[in-house]
Amino acid sequence: MAELLKVENLNVSFMSYAGEVKAVRNVSFHVNEKETLALVGESGCGKTVTSKSIMRLLGRTTAVIKEGSKIEFNGEDIVKMDKKRLAEIRGNDIAMIFQDSMTSLNPTMTVGKQIVENILNHNDIPKAQAMDRALELLKLVEIPNPEERLKVYPHQMSGGMRQRVMIAIALANNPKLLIADEPTTALDVTIQAQLMDLLGTLKERLGMSVILVTHDLGIVSDFADRVQVMYAGQVVERGTTDEIFNNPRHPYTWALLRSIPGLALEQKSKLYSLKGTPPDLLLTLSQCPFAARCDYCMPICTKQKPDETVLSDTHSTACWLLHPNAPKIDPPIGIGGQHNE
Repeated sequence: MAELLKVENLNVSFMSYAGEVKAVRNVSFHVNEKETLALVGESGCGKTVTSKSIMRLLGRTTAVIKEGSKIEFNGEDIVKMDKKRLAEIRGNDIAMIFQDSMTSLNPTMTVGKQIVENILNHNDIPKAQAMDRALELLKLVEIPNPEERLKVYPHQMSGGMRQRVMIAIALANNPKLLIADEPTTALDVTIQAQLMDLLGTLKERLGMSVILVTHDLGIVSDFADRVQVMYAGQVVERGTTDEIFNNPRHPYTWALLRSIPGLALEQKSKLYSLKGTPPDLLLTLSQCPFAARCDYCMPICTKQKPDETVLSDTHSTACWLLHPNAPKIDPPIGIGGQHNE
């Protein structure tokens, strides 16, 4: 498959009163055409900042994409684009579903008007034609009574319906790349499943590439082709979905997998909770960023950052446990194909 997006050495910092917060550190990845990449990790790990950097949606006064960062989309470097070119691709070639539909939608405008606005921003067509397209989009995202829904305001809709409207706005101009930032946040599990099924169907029907940003590995397994695990602004493990779920090699990935409710239910055990908090991103972090919370921490982990160890053409992990001189540690029971006896 052809490469659609290529991110190299992405470094993003926020300038605060306390100093430089290094939110994203040397992150590199790619997304192929018609492929889904999941960025997973706890809140504050840098996944949303990474995704917003792709569209350069970070605050210009405080956020800085550092020198040497490269974000290539269809061969063009987004970091070097001028405002006019950025406006052309935002909402057109690249679209984004934002995390909170209630705050992302305009409460003073009807749903139909908000969809039409995005269509008219990128297409020189009559307003009536744009409204027809808006109706078509509401049908596409399976909103009941779409003719009536065009006339209502966001507060008159449920959370699940608002999220479907966000998807409709994002799909208005048939983007090549869709970024879904925590699309199921604050929704109950039934609605979450419906939305993920809908996104999967739309991805196949429209031939889009998708970047799914989530803290919940439970919604990733049936949706993503590849997974990138982030911690403290860095990539700690990456691989195909099969490799991450069946052969995870980083203790942080193990912790995320053990936190999936379905796994605890299957094992008839308590739901795992990772102790401690992520490191202060004001710090340089010359050691392994996960060392303070890792059950398998060794002296070297607190002194030096591990290099990325390549396990296959698609799978790599940054962990000292993969060093030839490290003790052999098996994943916790129930992780990576291990089961209770």
